[in-house]
Amino acid sequence: MRGPALMLAGIGLFGLLDANSKLLSDGHSVWQVLLVRFVTLLVVVLAMRALVPGWGGALTTRFPRLHAARALVMLGSAICFFQAFSRLPLAEGYLVFFTSPFIVLALSALFLRETPGRAAWGWCAVGFAGVAVGLAPGLSGMAGGAPVAGYLYALGGTFCYSTVFTLNRQLRGEPGIARVLVWPSLLGLAVMLPLGLANWSTPSLLTLAQMVGNGLIVGLATVALAEAFRHASASRLAPFGYSGLVWSLTWDFAFWSRVPGAAMLAGAAVVVFACIMSERAASRR
Repeated sequence: MRGPALMLAGIGLFGLLDANSKLLSDGHSVWQVLLVRFVTLLVVVLAMRALVPGWGGALTTRFPRLHAARALVMLGSAICFFQAFSRLPLAEGYLVFFTSPFIVLALSALFLRETPGRAAWGWCAVGFAGVAVGLAPGLSGMAGGAPVAGYLYALGGTFCYSTVFTLNRQLRGEPGIARVLVWPSLLGLAVMLPLGLANWSTPSLLTLAQMVGNGLIVGLATVALAEAFRHASASRLAPFGYSGLVWSLTWDFAFWSRVPGAAMLAGAAVVVFACIMSERAASRR
């Protein structure tokens, strides 16, 4: 159960990250927010390694191409999701995001030579049905819909996010967490430094704390997901991506006091059931 538990924690932290980023998007550009995020990650890792020599393991790697690819898609995911949630309500953005388990299953079969069982596909479909039940009333009642660009950003972010899952599984043989934090942060810093400074607006202390918090949250979430894929296959973990529906309900209530309706609660119950049954099927295999 360690892999699924870490997966659930990582998904929850990424949901918190999306909610916090949506709050920040009202007054600050994606470039500034991501610049502070990557600086925070690097400072934390370097500080930990200064206090505890060798903390997080070696920075060198036997798989530089995989780490480079992972850094690129993580940067793409960060940009796309920030842009998506600045245009969409959380619920609509997550509706697109919940195509991720299907993408993960397809990528794991294509690149990892894992063979997802029919149960994995089946419980993914059940989880998606739960999401549809939960979000359909709100989506059908929205006047005019959301901009197409928001959906395209959400889809791009979902594909990048799913690719990170696949690369995490390929890198599971390398111990330590320093690599999975440092290399994406260095690429992000190189890209965001000129853009962030060019679009800088002076934040309040509270807003700056939120930006720094984003860096801490994404670091914890990244470690949780990377560790999850050391302990379980992509096909086993894919259905747990639907737990994001439950987390989105939690953060919607915590930040915007939105109380879920009966359909949303019913959909969340179906999602939880699909996750539990998927884990039971994986255990039997």
